Order: sequence, then structure tokens, then C-alpha cells
Amino acid sequence: MSLYDLTREELGTFLTDQPRFRVDQVWRALHVEFRRPDEMTNVPIDLRRQLDADLGPSLRELQRSTTDDGDTTKFLWSIDGGHAIETVLMLYPDRATVCVSTQAGCAMACDFCATGQAGFDRQLTVGEIVEQVLRAAAVAGRDPRGARRVSNIVFMGMGEPLANYNATWSAVERLQGDVGISARHLTISTVGVVPGIKRLATESLPVNLAVSLHAANDELRDGMIPINRRYPLDVLADACREYLDAKGRRLSFEWAMIDGVNDRDSDADELAAYATALRAHVNLIPLNSTPGYPVRGSAPERIRQFRDRLLAADCNATIRATRGNEIDAACGQLRANHEISAAVAPPRRRR
Repeated sequence: MSLYDLTREELGTFLTDQPRFRVDQVWRALHVEFRRPDEMTNVPIDLRRQLDADLGPSLRELQRSTTDDGDTTKFLWSIDGGHAIETVLMLYPDRATVCVSTQAGCAMACDFCATGQAGFDRQLTVGEIVEQVLRAAAVAGRDPRGARRVSNIVFMGMGEPLANYNATWSAVERLQGDVGISARHLTISTVGVVPGIKRLATESLPVNLAVSLHAANDELRDGMIPINRRYPLDVLADACREYLDAKGRRLSFEWAMIDGVNDRDSDADELAAYATALRAHVNLIPLNSTPGYPVRGSAPERIRQFRDRLLAADCNATIRATRGNEIDAACGQLRANHEISAAVAPPRRRR
């Protein structure tokens, strides 16, 4: 267990021999000031050393890649068990967004996703999810071009959030209650884990729901996203409708544009019919190619034509701006390339 896994009450138990105000000092340093134990200069040095030794951070930075314009940074972290996860920080003029992972690897096996191709390693803990946000927020707050406050969190990194439901939801509650990020600025993505969507509908916080759809007929989606065979599109639609009725939040569909696979006029027509029935917004995503998926993303002009066909059918659709191609910003790419580099690196010569 790491320092970030503790609740405030558990931190109080750990610091039972300290003055009561120390709990608030440490908690605030972690969740508001985004400082690690060795940076808590208002805390006695012996206590800083104790926190770091007994309950230190769980993320160990392996690699950090930043785009040439400085607006997108991708972190590769090592976690217990020898696994690696990724986090992406995206800076905008007046804010910052963090994309977090919820699992090391993924068991969903979506064939165009680098994470899915790598397989599943383990679930992340609450602390490992929250720490990604806090570490990225510290970087955003120290940007030399001007500090940015993290105001949006998207659970769209490595893993399927609803397959690690308890830790994901506990992280949502921590980020909303302790870090101060509005639930309306928290977005949970899923490939269509229907029981998880139904469970979200019963929760108290009105987070946003994004469904990675990518195909609007069962035959095509069965091949792209295996879980569709268990929860086909009509079942998924019923779950989404239940969530909309309970929360009144806008639903969004993510659609990775893949040349010759799901970018045809017929795909646009099927998507428009499916999305408008649920009043959903469609995000069209230019595909970042991955080594294990032998296709390419749709051409920019084809993406615009696809969007225009959706708009003509009264389907709300936008093209997501592509960020971080030069730093392998697609989910799982940085880890995959890091592992490839490690595997092919020549052995060190002994002196």
C-alpha cells in the first residue's frame, strides 16, 4: 500500500503519534499542493523520511515524453510487480486535462488498441489511479510558460475502467471530494461493460459517460471489440438509456476512424441512427496506428466527409484534435515501444 492509497482516516491512524494538525498538513500537501513527501518542507524531516520509507509513492517514472510544442506530455510509470502504465497530460491555454490508466494492460482485446494487444497484467489500486493525476497536476502547475490547473480527468488510458469498478469509483470520489475536480469534469470511458454502466447509473455523482463504439452493427463490432458478443448493441443502448435517464448527462461515443473498416458511408448512416436515438455526441478520432494492427487511419479528407454525413443526418459530431503522435500518445504505444527498446538493447559491456 502506498501513501496515496490511504483515506484521510487511515492516514490519521498511521500518524497517531503526531499532532492532529499533521494529518491535515500531509493530506493537503498531497491532494491540494501536489507535493511528494520529500517536498513537504513544512513537515519535520524525520516524518518526511518516515512517509517516504513506509508509504512512499507507488509510481516510479520510467520515461517522460513531451511534444515539440510542450502541450502534451506522456508519462510511463513502473509499478509494483514489474508492470508499466501510462498517463497523458494535455495543456490548454487556461486549463489542463489528465488521461489516466485504471489497469496495467487490458483484457478487452480490442484488435486495434496497443494496450489490448499486450494483454492484461493487473488491476490498479485507488492510490495508483489518483497518484497519476496528482503527479501530472504538479507538472501542469510548474509549466514554465504559465501554471495550469487540472480541471478535467478522463479515464481513457490503459485498461477498462468498469472492469476495475471499485478502484475506479473510489478514485472518482477522491478526485471530486479531496482534489476538488467537479464530477461534471470527470469522464469514464468503457468499451461497453453493461453491468458497470448500470451500476454507474445508481451512483451519486453525475460523471460523464463515453462509450468506445467504433462500429454500429454487431457483425463488425464483434470482430473489433470482443465484448460486443456478450453485450450486443441493443443491450448496450438500453444500458446507456438507463444512465441518461438517471443522470441527465450527455452521452458520447468514441469512433476511431480506420481506413476501409468503419469509415464508409454505410458506417456513418448506421452510426447516425444509433447515436441520434440516444442523443449522443460523436467524437471522431484519427487512428494512431499500432505495430500489431495492419491497417491505417482514415485520410483527413475522408474523416471530414464522414463528419459532414453525420451532421447532415442531425447527428452531433466533432473531429478530435490529434495530439502527441510524435511521442506515441495512443494508449499503450509508449509502453510497447519502451518494452521493444529494452528487448533489443545491446547488453552492457563489462569494464
